[in-house]
Amino acid sequence: AGWFRRLLHKPKPSSVESLKSSHSASSSPSSSSSSSAKSSSSSPGTSLATSSISLSPVSAVDISASHSPRWDKSYDVCICHSEGDVELVSELVSYLEGQPESFRCFLQLRDAVAGGAVVTELCDAVQNSHCWVMLITPGFLQDPWCRYQMHQALAEAPMANGRTIPVLKDVDRKDYPRELRNIYYIYMALKEKSFRQIRDTVMRYLRELCQSSTKSME
Repeated sequence: AGWFRRLLHKPKPSSVESLKSSHSASSSPSSSSSSSAKSSSSSPGTSLATSSISLSPVSAVDISASHSPRWDKSYDVCICHSEGDVELVSELVSYLEGQPESFRCFLQLRDAVAGGAVVTELCDAVQNSHCWVMLITPGFLQDPWCRYQMHQALAEAPMANGRTIPVLKDVDRKDYPRELRNIYYIYMALKEKSFRQIRDTVMRYLRELCQSSTKSME
């Protein structure tokens, strides 16, 4: 499909400074607000789709300001997925990059350095991203590289602080990776709703990151 080829050949900004300036110019209080973030009051390892809570006052924080800690990393989101799920992941990336905040996504097919070692590329993607979406499908569970990247993300941020975002699709709850049992997941039934939940979760983390940075400077 034409949109898929355009996504894979999307040009990267030449520098972080150009990213800062473009986001600062396009952001506004209205574009940096969100209606809700998904959560659950039940035990860990359950779906986020069952309930929702309103965002805390961090919604007033401008994540795209030039001094925002958002720019400390190259990507806002790294998406870990199997080769068989590349079309769905490409749709998700197009959705996130098309939001008013223009989330910066790491898509392995597009952003990995040609000739680079797989281990190095996967580790760099995790370390240079604020959040990690784990698209857990039957293909993910059978792919050793997906599990490797999952373990790298958990090692980077072992506590469930919003950075690791598991998304289940066509997988029974009993097959949910044990390593993620202390983290709530999003169950993908309706694609559009799940994309919105992922966006809201990433937004919430970035806002809380910015708010924490602001408090530490006061």
